[in-house]
Amino acid sequence: MPRLFEELKRRNVFKVGTAYAVLAWLIAQVTDVFLEPFGVPDWVIKTILLVLIAGFPLALFFAWAFELTPEGIKKEKDVDRSQSITRETGQKLNLAIIFILIVALGYFVYDKFALAPQRDADLVRTTESAQAEELAAGPREKSIAVLPFVNMSDDAGNEYFSDGISEEILNSLAKVKELKVAGRTSSFAFKGHNQDLRQIGEALGVENILEGSVRKAGAKVRITAQLIQVDDGFHLWSDTYDRELDDVFAIQDEIATAILIQLKAHLLDGAQVVIASPVVDSDAYDKYLLARQRIYDRSRPALEAAADLLDQAIAIDPDFAPAYAQRGITALLLSDRNYGVLPEEQSQTQAKLYLDQALRLDPQLPEALAGLGLYYQNIPGRTAEAIETLEKALAINPNLINASLWLQIAYGSAGRSADAIQLLEQMNQRDPLFRPGIANLNGYYLARRELDKAQAMVDKVRPFMPNDPFLLRMEAGIQYAKGNAAKALVLNEQALEIQPDNGPNIGMLGFGLIQTGQFERLAEEALIPWQRVVALWVLGRTEEATLMAWELANSGEDVTTLISLLANSGRQEEAIRFFEERWDSLDAFEEEYPPLGDGDISSLLDLAFAYSSVGNAEQFDEAMTHARSALDAARELGLNNPFNTFSEAVYFTMAGERAQALVLLSDAVDQGLLPGTKFSQGWNALKVLEGDPEYQAIETRMFEHMNAERAELGLEPVG
Repeated sequence: MPRLFEELKRRNVFKVGTAYAVLAWLIAQVTDVFLEPFGVPDWVIKTILLVLIAGFPLALFFAWAFELTPEGIKKEKDVDRSQSITRETGQKLNLAIIFILIVALGYFVYDKFALAPQRDADLVRTTESAQAEELAAGPREKSIAVLPFVNMSDDAGNEYFSDGISEEILNSLAKVKELKVAGRTSSFAFKGHNQDLRQIGEALGVENILEGSVRKAGAKVRITAQLIQVDDGFHLWSDTYDRELDDVFAIQDEIATAILIQLKAHLLDGAQVVIASPVVDSDAYDKYLLARQRIYDRSRPALEAAADLLDQAIAIDPDFAPAYAQRGITALLLSDRNYGVLPEEQSQTQAKLYLDQALRLDPQLPEALAGLGLYYQNIPGRTAEAIETLEKALAINPNLINASLWLQIAYGSAGRSADAIQLLEQMNQRDPLFRPGIANLNGYYLARRELDKAQAMVDKVRPFMPNDPFLLRMEAGIQYAKGNAAKALVLNEQALEIQPDNGPNIGMLGFGLIQTGQFERLAEEALIPWQRVVALWVLGRTEEATLMAWELANSGEDVTTLISLLANSGRQEEAIRFFEERWDSLDAFEEEYPPLGDGDISSLLDLAFAYSSVGNAEQFDEAMTHARSALDAARELGLNNPFNTFSEAVYFTMAGERAQALVLLSDAVDQGLLPGTKFSQGWNALKVLEGDPEYQAIETRMFEHMNAERAELGLEPVG
């Protein structure tokens, strides 16, 4: 052993190792400090370090096996010991080691007194900035998603029960105001998908996920549940419950309370939360759960089955308030204006009886309040009561997604677009895969020309809705807003191939046919009444158009189409007579049909044009004042789309401000306005501009755009 040690010294192995180690350390330090600020990828730095580490044994091997001679590097065994210069080489290595140590010491001093203070200052600034951002953002919102529990029962038909248990736990957690609970629609979208929980958490915007299973056998049930942290998959809590079915409410409460106990230090500042549900007959509850799953289908057979199940539940347990609430909502959904065949009046009367009974049993039942809000919303002039009742329901349970949807619609009907948008964005955060919420928010974004927001929302949900007709419609809406009518029509038709009877897609297709001037096809295929009226009117089939417009108006479904048709087809006196026989003032008209809600700013402009045409200056001025107020309100809300801009152009034309009207008309065309025909055909007020070279140039530009879209569809040019 002493001989080996002496040989290692003679061959300078120790000195080579020392020199290599010091040099490698110096290279590593310099690499870390000077490459990182240039954005060099981490893998490059790691590769350099690995090479340096791997080189150490190689350096020792070469020092042992080879020797540096005046003739160059030779194998050690080939060198005559009497001619060896290892002593001189060792002295040179000593000098090299001393030099490297001096450089390393210099670097150490430089790092300590020059670089380190700057790094520390940067770290402090970064930390302070992060803390400031965290404070500005407010306390981190605590959140959870309840995934549908897996049905482990022998009978696959018991799936409604496992779904119902999941939803009841979700609703219990939603009552805790400090906790954000992902909505049912989005959570249940992952049913049957074995996806990574981190992806689910990212999609739903939650930090924690509850999942579990239900095994039902006879009168017994076993429920397992586990609470998982999304970012690292850590199981915060899990438990198994074996109970009799008549104790199912107690199990739900136990699970929900146990979850909150696990999270209370983070959620509720340590406050104890106890969730309690009413005692209900197990058979009645079973039928209630099954009925609620049927209601989600939103089809006539499913809703009628739900109504029958709820009637049975009420017969078994006449004090079960939630069953009455859902029965009232079912009655409303089964009206002939929704999904069923019940006459509207009968539907409303029936629903009110059930909802009133639910609220007698439980005055704070959010589902009953939500149903009552929907009831009020269906009655003209009672929008304010609908809003008040729906807001009360959501104050109790913010996770009632349908109540949020109905409230958003009520806000829109009342002309409260800003409130509607805010509520829709909150809905989208809580339930990002809820389709009606996506569709309505997309509509507002397009009306405000916030196309980037609309596209981002669509892109976010695309992975969860591949080749979906709903998503194709959203994409089509964005293309229309960009002025790409041909691309939009193709998307619409793809959606209708998948789902031919989808009403919103049919309506949007009709919109595209108008934009591309395909009125013959629209007259034959249109299922949206006002679109067919427009097609017949443009094609010169005025009597057919007028008859249909009167039918719409007399049914109360749509009065604006008739006013527009009469005012712009030379029957201004008839338009005025229709208006004055039904409303004693423009204020009364706007109350029933808010121009930014159920009504339309164009109706006010049509009435102004009608009064101007018959020489009634006073009523013309009043209609113009109302129109101006509505246009200003639209501008304040950011409604910056070609239709609003075009309406502004019509207003300024009638106000006698031709120059401003032409500027706005040009802006509308730049935004992608495509009326499908000459401007004045739909708006007689613009006929005063015909013959003006600037007006003609703007209209020519519009037709060029429309014909470019028609060419993309293989259609001949028009205009």
